[in-house]
Amino acid sequence: MKAVFIVYNQAHTEKVEYVLDQLEIRGFTRWHNLTGKGSDTGDPHMNTHTWPEQNCASLTIVNDEKVNDLLDKIRKIDEINRNVGVRAFVWDIVSMY
Repeated sequence: MKAVFIVYNQAHTEKVEYVLDQLEIRGFTRWHNLTGKGSDTGDPHMNTHTWPEQNCASLTIVNDEKVNDLLDKIRKIDEINRNVGVRAFVWDIVSMY
Protein backbone atom coordinates (compact mmCIF):
# COMPACT_ATOMS: atom_id res chain seq x y z
CA MET A 1 0.00 0.00 0.00
CA LYS A 2 1.06 3.56 -0.72
CA ALA A 3 -0.07 6.96 0.48
CA VAL A 4 -0.39 9.48 -2.33
CA PHE A 5 -0.52 13.14 -1.27
CA ILE A 6 -1.72 15.40 -4.08
CA VAL A 7 -1.37 19.19 -3.74
CA TYR A 8 -3.06 21.31 -6.37
CA ASN A 9 -4.40 24.73 -7.23
CA GLN A 10 -8.07 24.84 -6.24
CA ALA A 11 -8.92 25.19 -9.95
CA HIS A 12 -7.91 21.51 -10.38
CA THR A 13 -10.32 20.16 -7.75
CA GLU A 14 -12.79 18.63 -10.21
CA LYS A 15 -9.99 17.20 -12.36
CA VAL A 16 -8.37 15.48 -9.36
CA GLU A 17 -11.77 14.09 -8.29
CA TYR A 18 -12.34 12.82 -11.82
CA VAL A 19 -8.98 11.03 -11.86
CA LEU A 20 -9.71 9.34 -8.53
CA ASP A 21 -13.13 8.24 -9.83
CA GLN A 22 -11.63 7.05 -13.12
CA LEU A 23 -9.15 4.83 -11.25
CA GLU A 24 -11.86 3.64 -8.83
CA ILE A 25 -10.05 5.18 -5.87
CA ARG A 26 -12.94 5.76 -3.49
CA GLY A 27 -11.33 6.81 -0.23
CA PHE A 28 -9.55 10.12 0.21
CA THR A 29 -9.26 13.07 2.57
CA ARG A 30 -9.23 16.60 1.21
CA TRP A 31 -8.01 19.86 2.73
CA HIS A 32 -9.18 23.24 1.37
CA ASN A 33 -7.80 26.78 1.63
CA LEU A 34 -4.12 25.82 1.79
CA THR A 35 -1.35 28.28 1.08
CA GLY A 36 2.22 27.80 -0.08
CA LYS A 37 4.58 27.97 -3.00
CA GLY A 38 6.42 25.42 -5.09
CA SER A 39 10.06 24.66 -4.48
CA ASP A 40 11.22 25.21 -8.08
CA THR A 41 8.55 26.83 -10.23
CA GLY A 42 5.17 28.48 -10.07
CA ASP A 43 3.70 31.47 -8.33
CA PRO A 44 2.94 31.50 -4.61
CA HIS A 45 -0.63 30.65 -3.67
CA MET A 46 -0.99 32.64 -0.46
CA ASN A 47 -4.67 33.74 -0.42
CA THR A 48 -3.60 37.40 -0.20
CA HIS A 49 -4.21 40.46 -2.37
CA THR A 50 -0.78 40.05 -3.93
CA TRP A 51 -0.99 36.25 -4.37
CA PRO A 52 -4.75 35.55 -4.35
CA GLU A 53 -4.82 31.90 -5.37
CA GLN A 54 -4.91 29.01 -2.93
CA ASN A 55 -4.41 25.27 -2.96
CA CYS A 56 -6.20 22.12 -1.95
CA ALA A 57 -4.69 18.76 -1.08
CA SER A 58 -5.98 15.20 -1.15
CA LEU A 59 -4.53 12.17 0.56
CA THR A 60 -5.45 8.68 -0.57
CA ILE A 61 -4.16 5.20 0.26
CA VAL A 62 -3.95 2.92 -2.77
CA ASN A 63 -2.66 -0.49 -3.80
CA ASP A 64 0.82 -0.39 -5.28
CA GLU A 65 -0.56 -1.30 -8.73
CA LYS A 66 -2.51 1.97 -8.98
CA VAL A 67 0.31 4.35 -8.11
CA ASN A 68 1.87 4.67 -11.57
CA ASP A 69 -1.51 5.18 -13.27
CA LEU A 70 -2.43 7.84 -10.71
CA LEU A 71 0.89 9.65 -11.11
CA ASP A 72 0.60 9.54 -14.93
CA LYS A 73 -2.85 11.13 -14.81
CA ILE A 74 -1.71 13.80 -12.35
CA ARG A 75 1.28 14.55 -14.60
CA LYS A 76 -1.08 15.00 -17.57
CA ILE A 77 -3.17 17.51 -15.61
CA ASP A 78 0.01 19.46 -14.85
CA GLU A 79 1.20 19.39 -18.47
CA ILE A 80 -2.01 21.08 -19.64
CA ASN A 81 -1.27 24.19 -17.59
CA ARG A 82 1.98 24.22 -15.62
CA ASN A 83 1.26 27.70 -14.22
CA VAL A 84 -1.74 26.46 -12.22
CA GLY A 85 0.16 23.58 -10.63
CA VAL A 86 -0.36 20.12 -9.24
CA ARG A 87 2.12 17.78 -7.52
CA ALA A 88 1.86 14.28 -6.11
CA PHE A 89 4.06 12.63 -3.48
CA VAL A 90 4.14 8.94 -2.58
CA TRP A 91 4.97 7.28 0.75
CA ASP A 92 5.06 3.64 1.81
CA ILE A 93 2.35 2.61 4.25
CA VAL A 94 4.02 0.43 6.88
CA SER A 95 0.88 -0.50 8.77
CA MET A 96 -2.76 0.47 8.84
CA TYR A 97 -5.71 -0.02 11.15
